Amino acid sequence: MASLRKILSHALEDEDNRLLMASSPIFIMHVLALGALFTGFSWAAVVALLITYVVRVFALTAGFHRYFSHRSFKTSRAFQFVLAWVGTSAAQLGPMWWAANHRHHHQHSDKEEDIHSPVVKDAFWAHVGWVLCRAYGTIQHHRIKDLSKYPELRFVDRFHILPVLSLIGLLYAVGSLLNAYYPALGTSGIQMVMWGFFLSTILVYHVTFCVNSVTHIVGSKRFNNDDESRNSWWVALLTFGEGWHNNHHRWPLSARQGMYWWELDITYLLLRAFEKVGLIWDIKVYPKNIYDEAAILKVEDEAA
Repeated sequence: MASLRKILSHALEDEDNRLLMASSPIFIMHVLALGALFTGFSWAAVVALLITYVVRVFALTAGFHRYFSHRSFKTSRAFQFVLAWVGTSAAQLGPMWWAANHRHHHQHSDKEEDIHSPVVKDAFWAHVGWVLCRAYGTIQHHRIKDLSKYPELRFVDRFHILPVLSLIGLLYAVGSLLNAYYPALGTSGIQMVMWGFFLSTILVYHVTFCVNSVTHIVGSKRFNNDDESRNSWWVALLTFGEGWHNNHHRWPLSARQGMYWWELDITYLLLRAFEKVGLIWDIKVYPKNIYDEAAILKVEDEAA
């Protein structure tokens, strides 16, 4: 027994093994997503996939990013908790961990200290490699003092598995009920879990990870920011507006990331709808001087 403990101790001291332990949950998620191939097809499962994709991408873009990371609008404590719980069900840890790392990214964007820059390292590292590194698993509490005062947010971050399990349980229950009362739909509890959680989560992973990787490599640069952030229309389409990344890095406080009507920003449109029903308020947008700067740069670019 003592020999076994010694072997395990040495294994854990090896950096490669620590990386393997940190990466195993994401690896397992990808393997389990293949389960959708063995549970059959149904339109109910497709609907579940679409709903869980849309709802959780919004919770990440509006909640984790624009609210928790940048405080670009205000909301009630109750709706703040809803954003935290639903966003955490996307299996990207909790809002405090997420916001702390994102604030660090903006402070050091594409500099040596940036934890997920494709410019400093490479595209794989920026896309998913840094998530697999155990070194970034802790919360930088000094960056999120405004969030740490809420015990319910600390609870969600500490027990981030609970929102994930609650979504899995809900999907299984819905699938089982549909199978019992509407068997013609051809669905089941396990099918709904495979499509609505595992496959959906993998899609959510990679479209949101594209903001860290793709939009610092390819796309257009409207502003001459002190980094390599770029605007990408197709990343914006998949992430409901997050692809207007060069705009965002010029003025991170804005809840709107697409500056003009043709820069589709679904998250911002939904936030405006929530404002109308009183769920959120005090939405911050780009100030006039940012639009003036964009206009001047456009004229200079056309004259060049």
